[in-house]
Amino acid sequence: MKLDVIKLDGETAGSVDLGDEIFGLEPRADILHRVVRWQRNKAMAGTHSTLGRSEVSYSTKKIYRQKGTGGARHGSRKAPIFRKGGIYKGPVPRSHAHELPKKVRQLGLKHALSAKAREGNLVILDAAESDGKTKSLAAAVKNLGWKRALIIDGASVNEDFLRAAANIEGLDILPSMGANVYDILKRDTLVITKAGIEALEARLK
Repeated sequence: MKLDVIKLDGETAGSVDLGDEIFGLEPRADILHRVVRWQRNKAMAGTHSTLGRSEVSYSTKKIYRQKGTGGARHGSRKAPIFRKGGIYKGPVPRSHAHELPKKVRQLGLKHALSAKAREGNLVILDAAESDGKTKSLAAAVKNLGWKRALIIDGASVNEDFLRAAANIEGLDILPSMGANVYDILKRDTLVITKAGIEALEARLK
């Protein structure tokens, strides 16, 4: 697959060949779903908690006598059937993370990249460099028509470019090692620099 390379001013800067084994696959929704679910579950805090029967604050004295009341036999006001009693089998702090094979995670990233390429929402940028001015970068992004875009650079991101992009709504930048399925899929446009292409191909081959 061959795509044109552009600069931030919109001018073309040659072309680049993309490997079909990474950018030319038929996207599989089941693989993408598995990887996104693994990512989101791993990111969950898992701090949800309720008070059980042994944790609510009440006296342990028997409510009323066992016999002769005509009512049911109760011992503790902490029982779940009473107002302000303990919660029965409520959520407790835990990790929601689960295992996913590395090969499936890599395959998911390939399918996410292929999905953007197939949709025509993949842009190859010559280099993510800027003078550090938000105004000039915002104007360039507006001219290119990027509203919700993710830029993936090489091993590291240019500090001036990162500073200039910090306050631009809808624009996110990641180094190649931070590229992931969830962030790629939730943006409308995927922008990868030439250095990012080299790093991703080295990572996924």
